[in-house]
Amino acid sequence: MSQTNAREIARQKRKTRVRKRIFGTEQRPRLSVFRSSKHIYAQIVVDATGSTLLAASTQSPEIRGEIAGLKKSEAAKKVGELLGRKAVERNIRKVVFDRNGFLYHGRVKALAEGARESGLEF
Repeated sequence: MSQTNAREIARQKRKTRVRKRIFGTEQRPRLSVFRSSKHIYAQIVVDATGSTLLAASTQSPEIRGEIAGLKKSEAAKKVGELLGRKAVERNIRKVVFDRNGFLYHGRVKALAEGARESGLEF
């Protein structure tokens, strides 16, 4: 078994443990984060209906020019700020944070801090 495969299996186990307790509702949707080697993606999801309310990533056209030349953690913070601004515009203030099995440090933590600074509560 390769190292990459073992890491992915461990992440999936963490994800399963976390998702047993976290559920997004209309009043408090779930903020889900996915991190790839180059990009970071975040979306606000209502699990009861299975619908995505908002999404933002490092590939979003709104911030693509801003993040050119930034470190990945700084870009993740910008994504969090963008998602937070979009959510506040749509009267979404409280969310449940789903780190999706990723450890809460680095880019995931930066995204969460950016979202909090923009007005989201979790």
